[in-house]
Amino acid sequence: MITGFVDTNILIEVYHNNLVARGWFQTQPDLAISSVAWLEFIEGASGKAGQRRCLEIVAPLDFVFLTEADQHWAMMQLLRFRLSHGVSFQDCLIASVSYRLKLPLYTKNTKDFLPLLEANLVVNPY
Repeated sequence: MITGFVDTNILIEVYHNNLVARGWFQTQPDLAISSVAWLEFIEGASGKAGQRRCLEIVAPLDFVFLTEADQHWAMMQLLRFRLSHGVSFQDCLIASVSYRLKLPLYTKNTKDFLPLLEANLVVNPY
């Protein structure tokens, strides 16, 4: 059973061996990643070795694909908050699965997600 979603910036800190991030990440059961966060994380990998390391990091995570309704919700949020809050389409898509499943999104980037999700769903984990 999924307990929450991990945002790309948490995974990047794990990748860079941030001890606090790694400690938190390793003690969290049943985390998931959205398909969009997976794409962002893999895109940032440098070379084949970096890509392999990214895949190792996300291997224990559950994987959640966006639905058509998630994409529609993200489109509406982008129209609503892009100009006023500067949110990106990627963040709208990542937030959509958290919104649909009412599960927390663990992120260091709370500023961009707070307009999109209820405050109790946007969690800075450490």
